[in-house]
Amino acid sequence: MDEQIITGATAAEITASVRTLHERGALRPGDALPPVRELAALLGVNRNTAVAAYRLLAQAGVVVARGRAGTVIAGHEAVAQEGYAPDSVLRDIGTGNPDPRLIPDPTTALARATGRPVLYGEPVIDPALEDRALAWVRDDLPGRDLRITVTSGAVDAVERLLAQALLRDDAVALEDPCFLASIHTVRLGGYRAVPVPVDSEGMTVDGLRAALDDGVRAIICTPRAQNPTGATLSPRRAADLRALLAEHPYVLVIEDDHFSMLSQRPYETLIGPEHRRFALVRSVSKFLGPDMCLAIAATDPETAERLALRLSPGTTWVSHLLQRLVLAQLTDGTVLHAIAAAGRHYAERNAAFAAHLTERGLPTEAEDGLNLWVALPVAAKTVAERLVLRGWLARTGDEFVLSERSAPSHHLRLTVHDLTDEETARLIDDLAESTR
Repeated sequence: MDEQIITGATAAEITASVRTLHERGALRPGDALPPVRELAALLGVNRNTAVAAYRLLAQAGVVVARGRAGTVIAGHEAVAQEGYAPDSVLRDIGTGNPDPRLIPDPTTALARATGRPVLYGEPVIDPALEDRALAWVRDDLPGRDLRITVTSGAVDAVERLLAQALLRDDAVALEDPCFLASIHTVRLGGYRAVPVPVDSEGMTVDGLRAALDDGVRAIICTPRAQNPTGATLSPRRAADLRALLAEHPYVLVIEDDHFSMLSQRPYETLIGPEHRRFALVRSVSKFLGPDMCLAIAATDPETAERLALRLSPGTTWVSHLLQRLVLAQLTDGTVLHAIAAAGRHYAERNAAFAAHLTERGLPTEAEDGLNLWVALPVAAKTVAERLVLRGWLARTGDEFVLSERSAPSHHLRLTVHDLTDEETARLIDDLAESTR
């Protein structure tokens, strides 16, 4: 790129020049802009002016700062998505999906979900669902003044929570490896992801401390059944993290408890009794089905007020028919029994598969959640390629990694709870062969 094509004597003028070049195609996604000192010298401006221009461009989403790699024109980078791979003839073992046979039939609940029409200007939350949601979270966040917001799923809740608290280029702490939807949400929002390593007890204390030192303004944490690893916060780790966060009460803590009613592990939290900005998000997609797109967010009052401004009656509220349908199922004893049975089923199937892998020389722990996080003695991409030749489509850990690592991932995330006994035996044999 010819640096002389950028013009301007003020931050606003430099910003306008780069935006114009971008809009006209002279600057394309991935093109590098000159370093700050070099640009300042070329334009004859103060270094701080060039810094301010790049900051404005980053806030507008025009450029992305990549540390030592410099500042480049932003593009629309593809991010891996959950679900079945399109147009594949292979047996997909990386979907992350619940078993459709274990999702309760909503037919009976539909009759209870009907009622008088809801009109513009009425409350956006069904009062009975609000009461049920408060009962669902009150014991997990005792002594807190909680407010309930209903959103179109957990991803919608996280996106709204970040938007009401952050500006573009603000830093967000994410688990590493991380849930694909969280990676996607942070990138689309123009925020800067700061990776926090995860071990078997959840986010590490040293990792979160480093992220706080880096100036993160929000933290997204999965308290149990972390995706992709299945890790769950231990009581000791949760206490250590709360102690660390006690010095940062205004950092927004978002807990995505996506597995909630299916989980076989107790809920532990990062949200201390004095923390000022928080949200506990619980969706119903894992046990009532992904198409039942609804989540509740239990938050502090100020966060709830800000969220309310983004849920205008008649435009962005969640359908009251859907709210009533979810309520009808969550208050049906038969449905609740089926959900509990599904949770035990996922745990038992994953534990049995992990035990078989361990017997075959691939030590694996069945943590919590829909998936298994399988450690491999060789690069995961190599194993995945070998599995393709045997008819399997697996996800490698590379898709979930945030930090810039030179070494490839040595993990596969497998969804195996819905395999037949014959498929299970064949996959275990093929994994053992593919890792040699």
